[in-house]
Amino acid sequence: MTDSLTGRSKLQNERASINQQIIRQMRMRAGAENLLRATSNNKVCEMVGLELSYINSNLQLLMEQLEGLNSSVDVYQNIQETSSIPLIPLGLKETKEMDFSVSFKVVQTSISPLLHYLSISDHLTGSLIRAGSLIRACRTPSRNDAGIETLAKYFSHMPLLESRFFSASRPMGVFFTWYDSFTGVPVCQQNPSLEKASILFNIGALYTQIGTRSNRQTAAGLQVAIAAFQKAAGVLHHLKETFTHTPSYDMSPSMLSMLIKLMLAQAQECLFEKIALSGIRNEFFSLLKMAQEAAKVGDTYDQVHQSMIQTPIKDNVPFFWSTMAQVKTNHYRSLAHYFLATALLDHQLRPSDDEDQQEKALSQAYDAMPDGRSALDILRKREERRRVGKAHLRRAVMGHEQGLRIHGLCRHLRKLDVLQDILQASHKRSLAKFNDNDREDEFTDYLEAPDIISKTEHKAEMESPMSTKVKVTDFFRRLGPLSVFSAKLRWTAPRTVRLRLEDRDLGFTLRGDPVPVQVTSLDPLCPAVDGLKDGDYIVAVGDADCKWMVVSEVMRLLKNVDEDGIDIRVVSLMDSGLPMPTKSATYCGGIPKTYSMICLAFDDDKSPKGRKVTKKGSFLSWGVKNHLKSSSTLSLPTADYSGTLPWNKPCPTFPSSSSYNDPALY
Repeated sequence: MTDSLTGRSKLQNERASINQQIIRQMRMRAGAENLLRATSNNKVCEMVGLELSYINSNLQLLMEQLEGLNSSVDVYQNIQETSSIPLIPLGLKETKEMDFSVSFKVVQTSISPLLHYLSISDHLTGSLIRAGSLIRACRTPSRNDAGIETLAKYFSHMPLLESRFFSASRPMGVFFTWYDSFTGVPVCQQNPSLEKASILFNIGALYTQIGTRSNRQTAAGLQVAIAAFQKAAGVLHHLKETFTHTPSYDMSPSMLSMLIKLMLAQAQECLFEKIALSGIRNEFFSLLKMAQEAAKVGDTYDQVHQSMIQTPIKDNVPFFWSTMAQVKTNHYRSLAHYFLATALLDHQLRPSDDEDQQEKALSQAYDAMPDGRSALDILRKREERRRVGKAHLRRAVMGHEQGLRIHGLCRHLRKLDVLQDILQASHKRSLAKFNDNDREDEFTDYLEAPDIISKTEHKAEMESPMSTKVKVTDFFRRLGPLSVFSAKLRWTAPRTVRLRLEDRDLGFTLRGDPVPVQVTSLDPLCPAVDGLKDGDYIVAVGDADCKWMVVSEVMRLLKNVDEDGIDIRVVSLMDSGLPMPTKSATYCGGIPKTYSMICLAFDDDKSPKGRKVTKKGSFLSWGVKNHLKSSSTLSLPTADYSGTLPWNKPCPTFPSSSSYNDPALY
């Protein structure tokens, strides 16, 4: 089956369609708001207000549809999975199709840093076509290592493209447009850092999709899933620490921190499944170990849930995600109580057992012993073992019931039959064991089982994938050494100079460090140097391109010049002058008053030459963030669960420009 026919591709197509509808509605809202501010007619104000209410309702419906797509995790799971709890993948960020070659050709003749490229425009066209093919491939990467390689290759090319063509003081006129993965809000900037950050986000998202599709019924499949989620966390961490002040909320520090925790929690869940894959031995120490491993998974998901209910994350994360994290918290903590109860109820202390080792193991499973009892008393007395074991089973049953109740609150969770079957089976198993150890003549026992200390021998850690450091060959290498022919310097267009030798004297000397070759020490009395300037770079001698030639190679071309002479092409460095203010067009959350709609409304077939863009400070900067500062962006978890229930959760409003441009969000 081709990738275009898969459910995943259909979801991405639906996401792209919804994103287009969102931007259409936002344009209409911006126009209506402008009309409302401009008119003083009460009747017109009433009509515009009614239209705005319709538009906001449509935006709310579109956001709900997008949330539904983010909740459709079943299409990302392995088709052979029948007994594993589904995992949550990240959807790819969508982008607007951009023909880089068309935009480049329009501005090539008008932007001074690019004028010297005119000499080899044919080669430039071929390079632009190859770069465009790579960009198009990145829009629909395959869900495997080849897709990761495609994205990583483009990410590695971006610094070369940025250095070659993009200048901070002289915008090139190419707009990068990306849509928020959670809200669908578009962001449009001329800053190529937005492109790099979004590609990095998609690399992390693709790793999560590789992890969810792996077959978790085999050890090899589980190892693939573990590695994928750890790499996803590593990529997202790199994104968080490297790119600052991101205009898209899905790449804000608070959201990325939550996503990193989610990926590590899912990696920890796969590590638990790997331990349990070969079967859990019904033996005292093995059961205690599994109890603490399950408690570790439950605690990691609880941390994820606590992050999800923080403001403003809870207003943007799908309700499906937060309820799934809550369900898994209850499920794995209940499993921990079930395993510890089984260890106490099914394994009485025998004379041949190592009493000290069992006492040590049981003591390490608790923060505080139940009702002040000692571990040795519980192990030695059969009735105490039964009471403590029943208390753990009671907590296991209650936890499973809570998980099933929360599961029933989310309509998207109710569609996952596999999840419901696993939760019900676990609940029945714990309830059956509780009934087997219950006595009819026994009074109600109010002994409360303590929490189990989480512990693991295999902790999930962030892994920095090498795929983000792919070695690539510069598409535009023939344009010359990047250290010289870059957007940082302003060059004249290539000019032709007829070189005639007088008495075999060039009238100048050549210098190269090592390439390209530069003209120095001009002899003003030598007619051979007419048209040359001291410091000119020779880019061609006759038909031979010599941007990458050393001095000896250029001298070889010049030494056999006849009486008619030879044409050489040179470029001169222009004075930089005063730097121009940075221009950046940003469209996110809404439409600021100073925003010009042309950066998203222009027709691709029309030339963007001469378009005006409101000057605005860039929202995205490249650089390593100060670790002391990054720590202050994390929110402390609270015990406020009011936002987790559907009747208490406020109706999410479509983000406005003021909320998304507020630096406090990041």
